[in-house]
Amino acid sequence: MKIDAGKLFTHLALLILVALWTFPTAGLLISSLRDKDQLAVSGWWTALTTSTSQGVSRIGTAADQVEENGKFVIRGNVFGTDTNKHLSGFGLTNGEPNAAAPGTSLPMKEGGAITVTDNGSFEWVSDTSFTHTRGPRIFYVAGIAPRFTLDNYVEVLTANGVGRSFINSFTVTIPATVIPILMAAFAAYALAWMRFPFRGLIVAVVVGLLVVPLQMSLIPLLSLYNNIAQTFGAEDGKTYLGIWLAHTAFGLPLAIYLLRNYMAGLPKEIMESARIDGASHFKIFTTMVLPLSFPALASFSIFQFLWVWNDLLVAMVFLGAQESKLVLTGKLVSLLGSRGNNWEILTAGAFITIVVPLIVFFSLQRYFVRGLLAGSVK
Repeated sequence: MKIDAGKLFTHLALLILVALWTFPTAGLLISSLRDKDQLAVSGWWTALTTSTSQGVSRIGTAADQVEENGKFVIRGNVFGTDTNKHLSGFGLTNGEPNAAAPGTSLPMKEGGAITVTDNGSFEWVSDTSFTHTRGPRIFYVAGIAPRFTLDNYVEVLTANGVGRSFINSFTVTIPATVIPILMAAFAAYALAWMRFPFRGLIVAVVVGLLVVPLQMSLIPLLSLYNNIAQTFGAEDGKTYLGIWLAHTAFGLPLAIYLLRNYMAGLPKEIMESARIDGASHFKIFTTMVLPLSFPALASFSIFQFLWVWNDLLVAMVFLGAQESKLVLTGKLVSLLGSRGNNWEILTAGAFITIVVPLIVFFSLQRYFVRGLLAGSVK
């Protein structure tokens, strides 16, 4: 049987592209379900193996000692309440955290000797009474058994303000998706089927706007909004209306380009028949062109919804860090802390944020390819 080299190459390329997208997503999902101690010391591909980490614990003082059979004893657990670890070794200095094996003893400079077992429990025994007021530190090397948990998701979902940020994201995303679609649909029909001067120049300008980086216009736009707001007596221009208009401006070039190409490819015979019957441009647009253009509308809706929902930069510029208007992406950043601690919640937060876009995508995905390819061939 003859093998088609072109088809084989195409299938291999598609397989590679799918793998490039699937593996990071699978890794993110696995990481979001891992124990945060494991996540901090090893990659997601080691999720089913035991991870090794180093730690330090400060043990009890003289106030914690008890007398048993003429000896003074301090007991505790170097792991605290964490029961998912097992001891590999322990020591008294940072340079030698693996100086002694579990179950063996090390002499302490405060007197007596300390024994640490495999489960982290220690027993510090001395013939004389302890007098120290500051507990010494025990360094250790521990293995972390594989464990999957929903703790990261619980931490994100129960954080103060997350529910409000979900609502804020919807408040920003829905109008910022609908408004540019409506405006672009009217403009696309005009550029595709109406005759007026400089139509070709306007199409060229729209195509040129596709390559303009939005970062160039953020500060000028914000300054303009603030000036307008001050003219009308408001404190600043950081309102929902401002961010709706910003996202509309940034999304219009792509929307007009996609919809214009699609509408230009519709059969001109149906337009001519409608005009012969006396239909106006508005009637043709609303009753014929819009229903036929649904695949292109759905394609752009997916693009715009994903862009606005996942946006952080534009939201921070045009809404700021106000708690009452903070969107979901901004809230997740605030949960990390100023020094980037608690970063393990990013994995769970990422999957929480993509739930809504996934619902939108799978609802409209059958129109996605049809809309993107529209107008590419005759």
